[in-house]
This record gives sequence, C-alpha cells and structure tokens, in this order.
Amino acid sequence: MQRICIFCGSANGVSPVYVDAARRTGIALAHCGVELVYGGGRNGLMGVVADSVLEAGGRVIGVIPQMLIDRETGHRGLTQLHVVKSMPERKTLMIELSNGFVTLPGGLGTMDEFYEVVSLAQLELHQKPSALLNIEGYYDPLLALTERFIQDGFMKASQREEWIVSANPEALIEILVARMGQG
Repeated sequence: MQRICIFCGSANGVSPVYVDAARRTGIALAHCGVELVYGGGRNGLMGVVADSVLEAGGRVIGVIPQMLIDRETGHRGLTQLHVVKSMPERKTLMIELSNGFVTLPGGLGTMDEFYEVVSLAQLELHQKPSALLNIEGYYDPLLALTERFIQDGFMKASQREEWIVSANPEALIEILVARMGQG
C-alpha cells in the first residue's frame, strides 16, 4: 500500500482557500487509493485532511506524541493511531511509514517537517519524493529563498528540481503518486 505523509498546520489559517485545499488533498488521496500518514491531530488543516480522507473512504494513519494526546488534540476516529514519546520520534515514524511527502500551508512545525525530509533526501538517506502545495503563492517566499541558496552556492539546482510544486491539489497528488511508482 502506498502512503503519502502530509505536513500542514494545526490551524486553518485566515483564508478559506487553505481549508478547501486541505479538503481537496484528502479526497484526492482517497480516490487514488493512497493511505494518509500525518501528525494525528484533529485541529486545523490536519483535521480537515484526515476527515476528508476518511469521508471519501480512505485510510488514515496518525502519529502523535503523548503530550498532544494529553492536551486533547488527538484525532479519535483514525484507521490507526501511533502514540509516541516525542516530536522527533513522531517525525521519524512518519518518514518511515511514508512513500512520499506533501507540505500544505502551515507554520514553524510544518517547515521543520518539510526541511527534515528534503534535507534527508539531499543527504541521500531516502529517495522519497517531496511536494509543496503552493496554494495562492503561499510558498513563493520559500521558493525565492531556495533560489538564493542555489545562487549563492549553498544548494544544488538539481536538488530543488526534485521537489514537486503545484497549486492544484489533485494534480500534485497525481504527479506524486506517479513518481512514487518509479521509485
């Protein structure tokens, strides 16, 4: 079974387009028959993606630290929920369980997860594809900064070219699933 890990915010953000994009991403995953792996939360875009996959008949695997369960932010209706001890353990297990990664809008935690998987790929510690859902240009500043990394010699252009970037959730999932099948 193919699994895609989604990194995204535990808040909805200020624009309804983020919620809509998360919903469309979840539905696309379920329609492709791909399982969702994510941070196990019920709030924000995390909850929207998980609920959308489940409502569309898909399977969802959550990975959440005990401290977040204790704060009552864990999603109780998942196909499977792994409760771990720490945030680093959460990231490690999500990466192990997944065949590819999609980053939706989010904040610092989302960026931490995204940079972890692309850094590991840069170090050739995995060959799993990574994607950014660049809804309404949300990741344009990140992409501009990445171009600066390349321009100033801190990153190879070929490493950036590995990232899938799209503003369309359905197209992004389709491309990612195709790339995972090549791996």
